[in-house]
Amino acid sequence: MVQPQALTRIIDTYFRDSERTMSVAAGTQVLRQNDYNDKLYWVKSGELSGYLKHDEQGPSAKVFVVKEGMFFGVHSFFAQTLMATTTVVAEKDSEIAWIDLLTQPVEPETYGSLAEQFMPVMVHELARRQMLTGIEALEKEKALQKLYSSEQMRTLGQLAAGIAHELNNAIGVISSKTENIQTDIMDFVSAIKPEMLPFLQHGINVGQTGGSQQVRERAKVLMKQYHLPREQAKTLARAIPEGEVPAPWLTHLDEALRYWDCGRDLRDMRLAAKHSASIVKSVKQLGGSDHVRQPDVDINETLHKSLALLQSNLRPVEVILRPAVLPPLMASSTELVQVWVNLIKNACDAMEHTTAPQIEIVTRHVKNKILVTITNNGPMIDEATRRQIFNPNFTTKKGGLSFGLGLGLSIVQRIIQSYDGSVVVKSDEERTTFRIKLPII
Repeated sequence: MVQPQALTRIIDTYFRDSERTMSVAAGTQVLRQNDYNDKLYWVKSGELSGYLKHDEQGPSAKVFVVKEGMFFGVHSFFAQTLMATTTVVAEKDSEIAWIDLLTQPVEPETYGSLAEQFMPVMVHELARRQMLTGIEALEKEKALQKLYSSEQMRTLGQLAAGIAHELNNAIGVISSKTENIQTDIMDFVSAIKPEMLPFLQHGINVGQTGGSQQVRERAKVLMKQYHLPREQAKTLARAIPEGEVPAPWLTHLDEALRYWDCGRDLRDMRLAAKHSASIVKSVKQLGGSDHVRQPDVDINETLHKSLALLQSNLRPVEVILRPAVLPPLMASSTELVQVWVNLIKNACDAMEHTTAPQIEIVTRHVKNKILVTITNNGPMIDEATRRQIFNPNFTTKKGGLSFGLGLGLSIVQRIIQSYDGSVVVKSDEERTTFRIKLPII
């Protein structure tokens, strides 16, 4: 920092005398609170701190730091109290210079009395200390906000633990009953419609693998190739996303598609129950990081699982998936599915009133990082909302079936940060994009 000319003259005139300069080792107490002091000190190098005590038995608090080019002893010297208001201790090996009450003004006829000459010192010192105090206040505020957020997360974790217990019971019932229903349906079909069993099993074992855009493109081909109605062609495209359609499907197409659709729904129910249980566990561990991570997790596969879980939400939405060839990641598949489900579900909610809603998901591999962007063409998120969007208690969903606890994006951020990654949101009138970076370890 370039010093004002007057301040430079003061230092060169009064603080360059080697007889009034000394070295102090780290830990040295230069001034003691309430002790006599008739000196004004200038820090030539090093760093010292001032500590204040309210009483002899009470704790001390650091109230200021003086570094190279700064002054201390200002109050006792210029206010003529001759009593140190703080205890000043060298934090590092330092070199300090001083003047005392016997110091005579230099060139008083030009620059005035000692007090007049040192006015720039007092103003400069006040400004610097005010700036440092402001910085320290900001750091304390950040620490308090972090503590407050930590307390919130602990409270939410305790709340989630109780909710998770009840949800786990319900999910357990859904999972077991789905398995029972699947077994009963397969037995029933095997007995009365054995020729339909392969289509049911295809739905149960494979389900729907293609996205909405792929289904639309495939349906157009099937309509021309087999002269099918649009809706029938779309359902067939979901069941057979590529290649030739086997002859048995075409023999009894309506029935075959109904049984496949039933099998797909059973599969989706099983997957949803499984992932719901994992998501409940993640919410229960809201403040923790004890998830088991496995090697060789495929990011693209976790995105496909998320899209499969959200099929009902995505029916009116055009989904464009642009996956790149990605290296495997040491990760928890459940955690990543939870991230994508939250982001995609939020995008669907945001586009509720959007004409021709669209979600584009792009994955890339750049410089030891995996990048995932999830973009929707819904309304712009205003700046005030963007600043709060990852707060654990913030939500824009107020009533009806769109109510929210404000936990989704907070959990997303917590999970991504646990991988030393980052998640940011950009939004304008045309699109909103969530950008996730995950380092490859």
